[in-house]
Amino acid sequence: MMHRRNSFTVITGASQGLGKALAEECARRRHNLILISLPGENIGHVARTLTRQHTVEVICHETDLTKEENISRTVSDIRKYNVNVLINNAGIGGTKKFMDADLTYIDEILLLNMRSMVMLTHKLLPVLQKQKQSYILNISSLAAFSPMPYKTVYPATKAFVYSFSRGLNAELKDHNIHVAVAHPGGMATNRDTSRRISSHGKFIRSSILSAETTASICMDKLLHKENIIIPGKMNRFSSFLQRFIPVDLQLRIFSSKLQRELQQ
Repeated sequence: MMHRRNSFTVITGASQGLGKALAEECARRRHNLILISLPGENIGHVARTLTRQHTVEVICHETDLTKEENISRTVSDIRKYNVNVLINNAGIGGTKKFMDADLTYIDEILLLNMRSMVMLTHKLLPVLQKQKQSYILNISSLAAFSPMPYKTVYPATKAFVYSFSRGLNAELKDHNIHVAVAHPGGMATNRDTSRRISSHGKFIRSSILSAETTASICMDKLLHKENIIIPGKMNRFSSFLQRFIPVDLQLRIFSSKLQRELQQ
């Protein structure tokens, strides 16, 4: 896709991890950017670095997307720009016994992983429709394909992201908007995720990709209008294999692995 000079890519959760890597990848492709992150996550530094390195325009919004009024306020400003790519990346999760999890935290997972994505997409569709060709990339997870004890809520929200994305893409097939859903596997994006990854077996550790590699694959496949994106050969093999493993057996396997993770 040739990216017009006056068009913008919106990325949520852009201050770190995969979101930051996606921002870097899009800037490398000369996309102007609108980056959204929580306050206090140094998104301004990310923006200045990308502007200096790639000579693109970068606009920042620091806001909490779990609050409906913040979404409305942010979209009101974004509507001023020619947006032709929306990347819904913001999301949270963790490993904890469901009964021990704070209800406020559970609500934050539901609001950020699902509602904010749906609301942003709905509110920005009229802007995306004005462009000759637009793209939406929703970031799910390999966790979407199997329920998991000790995570419970997170994979359920990612299954929602998958279902929502596939349905919306079918609905928009006669329009100028392509919707893709990405299912990345584990990424060693910080010290905590590196620790959790190290507790798993050799197969899982061998499937780990960097956030930068994952971002590059996601953008290549999005712009080639692929519908389901699973970065990495090992992750695609794992996803294929899951279809033949009974869910009860998957649950026992995940239960054992995640219990070990909790004990570390």
